[in-house]
Amino acid sequence: MIDLAATRRIPRCMSTQHPDNVTVPFFAHGPVMEGMDEIREAYYAFSHLGCDEQMWDFEGKEVDEFVIEKLLTTYEGFFRAAPLGREMFLTLRVPNPGVEKAQGKILLEVLQGIPRANDVARLFYGEDVAPIFEIIFPMTTSADELNRVLRYYQVFVTGKGEAVLAPGDIPLKEWIGEFYPPVIQIIPLIEDKESLLRADTIVRAYLQGKDLPYQRVFLARSDPALNYGSLAASLLVKTALSRLDRLERDLGIPIYPILGAGSAPFRGNFRPDTVERHLAEHPSVQTFTIQSAFKYDYPAPAIVRAIDTLKTTPRTSARPVGPEETIVKLIERISACYQQQVGAIAPLMNHIAPAVPRRRMRKLHIGLFGYSRSLGGVSLPRAISFCAALYSLGLPPEILGLSSLSREDLAVLREVDPGFEADLHDALRYLNEDAFAILPHTEADEIRTTIRTLRLTPSPDQTHREVTTMLIRRVEEGNVKDLGDLILRAAWIRKFLG
Repeated sequence: MIDLAATRRIPRCMSTQHPDNVTVPFFAHGPVMEGMDEIREAYYAFSHLGCDEQMWDFEGKEVDEFVIEKLLTTYEGFFRAAPLGREMFLTLRVPNPGVEKAQGKILLEVLQGIPRANDVARLFYGEDVAPIFEIIFPMTTSADELNRVLRYYQVFVTGKGEAVLAPGDIPLKEWIGEFYPPVIQIIPLIEDKESLLRADTIVRAYLQGKDLPYQRVFLARSDPALNYGSLAASLLVKTALSRLDRLERDLGIPIYPILGAGSAPFRGNFRPDTVERHLAEHPSVQTFTIQSAFKYDYPAPAIVRAIDTLKTTPRTSARPVGPEETIVKLIERISACYQQQVGAIAPLMNHIAPAVPRRRMRKLHIGLFGYSRSLGGVSLPRAISFCAALYSLGLPPEILGLSSLSREDLAVLREVDPGFEADLHDALRYLNEDAFAILPHTEADEIRTTIRTLRLTPSPDQTHREVTTMLIRRVEEGNVKDLGDLILRAAWIRKFLG
């Protein structure tokens, strides 16, 4: 591995605002977190759980733009001892105007606010300590998008400090003050199949002509699972990690991957009790996302121990993936099968998803799957609601797409994705075969065939099965009112909502 030459300490554990938790945290004023709840959450993640980074999400949700002021003034003692921007880090996720036109100008507002946050920190610390200097750019598909954001910041944010409003007048920076930091780091969040397979190409193009001490790269796990199936998403991430590892050695620039996995097996199976498995499977990942179910649905001592394990385990080289041509063909086969099956069950799932209880105040969001032409424009809810609906029906979504596998494929998977069988075993605890009665016949038969072909031996959690049976009966009777309580009861047993 290449040692980091810069003084920056790269975070190991990024607390996020993904609403996949069942338990409402003790500091929240209600089941739907917003406003000051999220300010308190950031402090709790830093001070009590041991996370060293907090994602502050402007994409698809209401957000407090004065987070820096509120953290520093509300928790002054903590942040004097552990300065924001040096010991603790706040990283903003912004909208992508190319995908979310209605939110595009939020990106510009966020970029304009970065120097203001520095002014607040300068008053607090008595020196320039940039509390925000990195942003996460979602749905990245090219280096051009990243360069566009960087240039906007340099030209229209910090660059305007030299502007003169009238002939003979003083520069804007002498009137308003310096615009700091002069540059920011852009973290590509890569989410779709084609871009994940080109992650190294995108990063190489972005780094061209830049003298950067390091580059962080965020690999999504939830949306790829929603779009292509859980197994395909896992293979996509592992392929991207392997290629980024080669790029790091080739360029001599440290590249630090971030893995966005959640607690549900479908979304990554990243929980306090699976941390060591993930460290073994993803040794080159520098930063792991600590999502809401991880933070709130397990005993606090177990959470703290897991985060400490992540922080004290050194990062090493990626596991090799190969032969890559075989893996890519496998991804395509799984993805095609998964999309066909999801297209068939989408009406049933979309019937249940609105009953999934909310845990964050979010705006309307259209996932990548909603733009797909391959399913005639089939639109799905967000990944968490998707998972919650299917688990609550006793249909673990991990099983979808696997009818494309042969027994010979399992030998390849054991080499490339050794956690596949353990993840599938965890998911099948929530299988209720009564759900087959409400599925389209073709898809029900394919799932039965999958179980036989792969010689799976589900060991259902009986308490979860009882709850999902009640929900299935409601659906059969056409009574889908007040399903939220049953969805929550099943989620309590799983320790994640979706």
